[in-house]
Amino acid sequence: MTDRHSKIAVVTGAGSGIGRAVARELLRTGWSVALAGRRVGTLEETAALAPRGACLAVGTDVSRPDDVAALFEAVRDRFGRLDLLFNNAGTFGPGGVPVEDLPYEAWRHVVDTNLNGAFLCAQAAYRQMREQDPQGGRIINNGSVSAHTPRPHSVAYTATKHALTGLTKSLSLDGRPYRIAVGQIDIGNAATDMTARMQDGVLQANGELAVEPVMDVADVARTVRHMAELPLEANVQFATVLATAMPYVGRG
Repeated sequence: MTDRHSKIAVVTGAGSGIGRAVARELLRTGWSVALAGRRVGTLEETAALAPRGACLAVGTDVSRPDDVAALFEAVRDRFGRLDLLFNNAGTFGPGGVPVEDLPYEAWRHVVDTNLNGAFLCAQAAYRQMREQDPQGGRIINNGSVSAHTPRPHSVAYTATKHALTGLTKSLSLDGRPYRIAVGQIDIGNAATDMTARMQDGVLQANGELAVEPVMDVADVARTVRHMAELPLEANVQFATVLATAMPYVGRG
């Protein structure tokens, strides 16, 4: 049975990487979590890694409004309320493609996932948090250090992450009357499948390839949980968590 007294979270992109790590951390510490992602099989693998908590796996393409609506309806039916949305689902798109060669379809896929998907999930969470009793909740958007400084050949990803910062600020402002706190975590080089290429060398702004250090993704998960468990009267508006020695400060 679901513990109605536990905190309830939705984690998108929960089938792998940062989303999986955050979901596991929340489940480990007593949260109930709805795991959202395109592949139900990987969501169930995430659930199996943290069997102590109450969780729900919902196949969801965040770029599809009907999928998002079904996700939050399932959360409402199962758990009755929502305390946290970790807006994490995202894609880098084709790597190493210069802007002049990037197909429009690839650009559109990144925008639909990273920006439109984040908006759709935030909008659905906002509506539920505003209407529930007691009112309120928290949204944490997964930005990136690319919300501040780009890598070479990353125009679609970087543009969406810059836009996500504006989304975070606007949601934070509009959520004040309803006790909806909105913040953003900007992550650099957490060790996941997406960053495995860092060990082979990645293109730097000066045209060279360089191996970059990574950090344990569990450190990101603990930071998200810290942000999530603050009282709604307090908010981490922006947090940057990165591998200490990665070439970010001074990049380029």
